[in-house]
Amino acid sequence: MDMLQESGWEELRKEARKTEGDLDVKLSSYAKLGARLTQGGFVDTSSPNVGSSRSWKSMEMEIESLLEKLLDINDAMSRCAASAVPTTSVTQKLARHRDILHEFTQEFRRIKGNINSMREHAELLSSVRDDITEYKASGSISPSMQLLRERAAVHGSISHIDDVISQAQATRAVLGSQRAPVR
Repeated sequence: MDMLQESGWEELRKEARKTEGDLDVKLSSYAKLGARLTQGGFVDTSSPNVGSSRSWKSMEMEIESLLEKLLDINDAMSRCAASAVPTTSVTQKLARHRDILHEFTQEFRRIKGNINSMREHAELLSSVRDDITEYKASGSISPSMQLLRERAAVHGSISHIDDVISQAQATRAVLGSQRAPVR
C-alpha cells in the first residue's frame, strides 16, 4: 500500500473500531433493556438509561444505524484493500472486522427476537387478563348474548382453521408439483 492508501486504511480502521465500541455499548444497554421488560409488557423505568417503549425503539434504530455504518465502513475498507497490493495482515484485519460485524448483527437479531417474544407474551397475558375481567364484569349480560358472543368466537376460530388448512393444501400441492420433475 502506498502512503495515501495506508492513511485511508488506518482512518477507516480507527472509525471501524470506534463504531464497534459504540455498538458493543448499545447492544449491552439493549440487552439490559430487554431484561427489564416486565410481565405487563412495559419497561421498568426506574433505571435512568431505560425508559418507555419509545426509548426502546429509538435504541433499536440507533443500533440498526450503527450496524449500517459499520457495514459501509467495512465496504470502504474492502475497496481500499482491493485497490492496493493485498497483504496477509490487511486481509486478516478485514476478515476480523467482517466477523465482528456479523457477530454484532447476530447478537442484535437474537436480542430483538427475545424482546419481541417477551412483549408478545406480555401482550397475550394482558389480553387474557382483560378477557377475564370482562367476563367477570359481564355478569349483567344476558345468557343469550353470551351465547351469541361465544358463537361468534367459535365461528372466527373455524374460519381461521379453514384458512390454515387451505394454506397447507396449497403448500402440499406446490411441493408435489416440485417433486414430480425429480422422479
